[in-house]
Amino acid sequence: MNVLVFVLVALNIFCFFLVKIDKIKAKRHQWRIPERTFFILAFLGGALGVYSGMRLFRHKTKHIYFSWGMVLLIVFHGAIIYYLLPG
Repeated sequence: MNVLVFVLVALNIFCFFLVKIDKIKAKRHQWRIPERTFFILAFLGGALGVYSGMRLFRHKTKHIYFSWGMVLLIVFHGAIIYYLLPG
């Protein structure tokens, strides 16, 4: 269980900084990180990191499907964690 928590924390930190990198690339008109990459990483457990990065760096916040998609994934992950917790 400790390994899973470590992996999820590391994934969320990685996703957070990936949003920052994409924001920098957007400002410089460089090749961008595909949104499907963010969705895949978010689905695997990094939704909180992506969402936090979106809000802090003000990146992709006008994409309604992206913003709501991250919120729904966070709720989905919360439900899974609630279901898996003992008691």
